[in-house]
Amino acid sequence: MYGIDNYPKNYHASGIGLVNLAALGYSKNEVSSNSDGAPQSKPKAGLYPSLPYPASESVGGMPYVTKQTIPSQNASFPGMGVGMPSAPYPSAAPYPGSNLYPSLPTSSSSSLPYPAAPLAPYPSNMPYPSMPQPGLPYPSAPLAPYPSAMPAFPSMPMPYAPMPTPVSPAPQSAGFPALPYPSAPPPASAPTAEEEPSVGIAELTFTSVKVPENQNMFWMGRKATSTRPISQSSGGAVGFETLRDSCVSNGTMFEDPDFPANNSSLMYSRRPDRYIEWLRPGDIVDDPQFFVEGYSRFDVQQGELGDCWLLAAAANLTQDSKLFFRVIPPDQDFQENYAGIFHFKFWQYGKWVEVVIDDRLPTYHGELIYMHSTEKNEFWSALLEKAYAKLHGSYEALKGGTTCEAMEDFTGGVTEWYDIKEAPPNLFSIMIKAAERGSMMGCSLEPDPNVLEAETHEGLIRGHAYSITKVCLMDISTPNRQGKLPMIRMRNPWGNDAEWNGPWSDSSAEWRFIPEHQKEAIGLNFDRDGEFWMSFQDFLNHFDRVEICNLSPDSLTEDQQQSSRRKWEMSMFEGEWTSGVTAGGCRNFLETFWHNPQYIISLEDPDEEDDDGKCTVIVALMQKNRRSKRNVGIDCLTIGFAIYHLTDRDLQVKPQGLNFFKYRASVARSPHFINTREVCARFKLPPGHYLIVPSTFDPNEEGEFIIRVFSETMNNMEENDDEVGFGETDDRIAPALPPPTPKEEDDPQRIALRRLFDSVAGSDEEVDWQELKRILDHSMRDVMVGGDGFSKDAVRSMVAMLDKDRSGRLGFEEFEALLTDIAKWRAVFKLYDTRRSGSIEGFHLRGALNSAGYHLNNRLLNALAHRYGSREGQVPFDDFLMCAIKVKTFIEMFRERDTDNSDTAFFNLDDWLERTIYS
Repeated sequence: MYGIDNYPKNYHASGIGLVNLAALGYSKNEVSSNSDGAPQSKPKAGLYPSLPYPASESVGGMPYVTKQTIPSQNASFPGMGVGMPSAPYPSAAPYPGSNLYPSLPTSSSSSLPYPAAPLAPYPSNMPYPSMPQPGLPYPSAPLAPYPSAMPAFPSMPMPYAPMPTPVSPAPQSAGFPALPYPSAPPPASAPTAEEEPSVGIAELTFTSVKVPENQNMFWMGRKATSTRPISQSSGGAVGFETLRDSCVSNGTMFEDPDFPANNSSLMYSRRPDRYIEWLRPGDIVDDPQFFVEGYSRFDVQQGELGDCWLLAAAANLTQDSKLFFRVIPPDQDFQENYAGIFHFKFWQYGKWVEVVIDDRLPTYHGELIYMHSTEKNEFWSALLEKAYAKLHGSYEALKGGTTCEAMEDFTGGVTEWYDIKEAPPNLFSIMIKAAERGSMMGCSLEPDPNVLEAETHEGLIRGHAYSITKVCLMDISTPNRQGKLPMIRMRNPWGNDAEWNGPWSDSSAEWRFIPEHQKEAIGLNFDRDGEFWMSFQDFLNHFDRVEICNLSPDSLTEDQQQSSRRKWEMSMFEGEWTSGVTAGGCRNFLETFWHNPQYIISLEDPDEEDDDGKCTVIVALMQKNRRSKRNVGIDCLTIGFAIYHLTDRDLQVKPQGLNFFKYRASVARSPHFINTREVCARFKLPPGHYLIVPSTFDPNEEGEFIIRVFSETMNNMEENDDEVGFGETDDRIAPALPPPTPKEEDDPQRIALRRLFDSVAGSDEEVDWQELKRILDHSMRDVMVGGDGFSKDAVRSMVAMLDKDRSGRLGFEEFEALLTDIAKWRAVFKLYDTRRSGSIEGFHLRGALNSAGYHLNNRLLNALAHRYGSREGQVPFDDFLMCAIKVKTFIEMFRERDTDNSDTAFFNLDDWLERTIYS
């Protein structure tokens, strides 16, 4: 944990992403010199800051604070081009203490650039014997007498020999056999280094930064936690208008039951130090108004709460009427239909949610103690703050934060952070473009570790958030120079005389060089209102961070889109990391990294004004619902992402498997893996196809996320995931499966199977679930480690899978078909149960189901893991059978109704309920 005196200086989560120039095809020689040996600057492609070339031991030239480092270079690639470095791939470290993933063997054959890891034979001292020969598919398995009054029945023919009881337990070795490649089969040939520059380039270790949990980015107080679940509307499913109409008709004033007027809505960590009285605006002033002569940034004045980050965003919000009235609907006031109820709308993880509140506000001696307006009878800003406090659980939850978080919640945009001391040379151009698009901007100074909100000699407040209200090139005319000067206008949300006192401050001498028409155009005034101007150079010298909230396309009106104001193209997907299935950790954990969700973006056209033919891309990864869980000890995960280039051939593989990442280097990545709500970075990349892999830093960390991609030109984004349906059965389990059972009545194998069936079925010539359970518990005891055999639910589902007439029983033909399926699933399970523990790892569930002939996407795999996986991420044999049964049953059920292969099936409610309940 970092203390107040040693928090990391370079822990910004956003801004300029790291780009691997070597993986994009820029050789070190190209960057360092021309063909004639003259020095040459790096490509003018905006590829900043670049990752070092593989020979370098630095990490991007940036002072990382490392949470965990694990050797993570690419495996040597046979047949690499000359000059491409290669080194044998060291085994990526497994989860701490797990020893689950041994290193994969590499191939020396140039004809197999994607070597598959062969499955080692079962050790002879393990309890699993060798697979039976195909010629004897149903060896006799003597069944012990069932402890009941029923007579013993004959032995059961099954496709596996009886498992001998081991004399001693299997040795627990850390070096158990490596898993086979369980995803889509590798291509017949991989691209060469000339075809794909990222092949064979060493992948540098991914690093992470841990932001102190008891600090915020601007040192404005302790981050707060939510104390209650958030209600999108005070009336649940009842909306604002319904609640207001009800109160008006009843003649009552609305009182919010979800955010009561008491101390719990003020603070969660302690009691207030004085008596706080909750009053309605009519009890504070005689003539309350929602707006007084409209609204402006000067209506936002900070109170006692340390939420200047929120006020800075609110002041920016007033600059755009469309954005303002989306958050603060104008259909409410203190005159018409007034009932003490107001509503506001905030963007939360891809959706706009309505927050309904009453208008009781915390006061002391009749004065508002938190956000307020300069006009005593104007209340829109105070009510906005209350609604945002309700969204997060309490007013104290707003103590400390970042401007970007509030700006995103007000706009649905995506925010970039820039460390000004490491800013790109075209930062002013980035800010000008942001202003043209109507983006919201804020900035701040590093806090003084010893003094809260310390004031500099120039009048700036450290650890304080400022709004940027204008960015422009200003005409200037001096005796020695004429031209345009880059200028920034900022506002302190305190709204007082705490302003910049350096050059271009209020009434400073520099303003005499600005023409009068320019002063009128920018609305220059010298009021003591917290607003001031600075030159861009002074801005770079005195501020430490700038935040830019880029608006999404739906944040602009049609008129704005058709005018000179530009807009971003945006794509968005929601996803989830599930422990043991899709939470694979970063690239340092090679064996599980490929299990993370994957997304493809296609960049077709370069930016209009880019001379190098590159595309500007902003990638934003945001984790969901973490702040509201802090009261139970859950904080933000450490998240980030990596970007890989794809060839046309790569696009045919869904998803990309382990070997893709083993032999490819990422072409770009987020600056850090960091424990903030959002990680965002800007890149300039050549047109093409790219794979984005969002992940947590460590494996098995669960969470939900949204990933958004913004670009200046059109981008196409899709999830790189498997298509749901049936596939081919894995050839590796074929020797363990019996050949098709002969249908001749005199076949000895069929006679033995029939004898077993008749002995169990009785006179009705059918078996029910109880009779089937007796058979399976005995025959599968080698893979059922511990417990009481198969669960009732599992056996009943097996019966339902083949019971076409829904009688609850199986005839002989159905019984025979079931044994064939079980034989296949058992063989698959043994293939992936490398530890002979009676369970398979959750990360192997996709591969196991693929080997059985079933293809699922991440959403379905996550659902199966939540339903059938253990807390430790294990899937025992009976639960694996349930997975296979459910998948097979429902796919067949759907295909039966999808008669025209349109991926659409129709069920009425009765039919659907009957089928799903019985399955």
